[in-house]
Amino acid sequence: KQWYQRRVAITAGGTGAAALYDKNEFAAGEDKLYVAISSDRGLCGGIHSGLGRKFKALHLESPIKKSIIVGDKAKLILLKTMGDTYLSTFNNVGKKASSFTDALEIAEEILSHEFDSADIAYNSFINVVSYKPIIKPIPSAANIESNDAVYAYDEVDSEVVRCYQEFSLANIIHHALKEQESSEQSARMNAMENATRNAGEMIDKLQLQYNRTRQAVITRELIEIISGANALE
Repeated sequence: KQWYQRRVAITAGGTGAAALYDKNEFAAGEDKLYVAISSDRGLCGGIHSGLGRKFKALHLESPIKKSIIVGDKAKLILLKTMGDTYLSTFNNVGKKASSFTDALEIAEEILSHEFDSADIAYNSFINVVSYKPIIKPIPSAANIESNDAVYAYDEVDSEVVRCYQEFSLANIIHHALKEQESSEQSARMNAMENATRNAGEMIDKLQLQYNRTRQAVITRELIEIISGANALE
């Protein structure tokens, strides 16, 4: 229950931070930066390969020139296809619960590079049996300033826009990390459940084979004993 309540709070924060970007149209621009959110942990089915396929499909549509990879799983999956586009990578992700400090580090790395917009790809948690890879576009501070909707209610200067973009980016990254963790945990539970069921079926089959073989050996020995007794008569 505590985990669910905390996830609801983080989801609300991430949704609120992205509200401005979701409800307004911002120019995508030509200089795009792509960010993949994964982890270092496995044993969770095809969750990482699904995210990798999403990135590869984007790369085929329009070659990716700049990317930041979070987590060794995505890094290894995409290394052959687009390893030359890596600006930076993060490891030791997912070994312990992510924090807002982790999100700040990733956000600072993103903001250290120039871009018109950044596309953040991660797996969005739906329920305990499903998830889906999504992409969240984040405009640069310059793109936000160029949108008249920002000035609809009040006058804001460049410093306010920059601070808002930095803080909202960190919130969205934190939300993406938690969504990825939730998706991985559900996928891991399903993968382990399937593995346990398959192992149980295998044990049952081997047990049946063992019992049949044992019964056949006992039957053969009985036949040999009876045949020997009859021969002596």
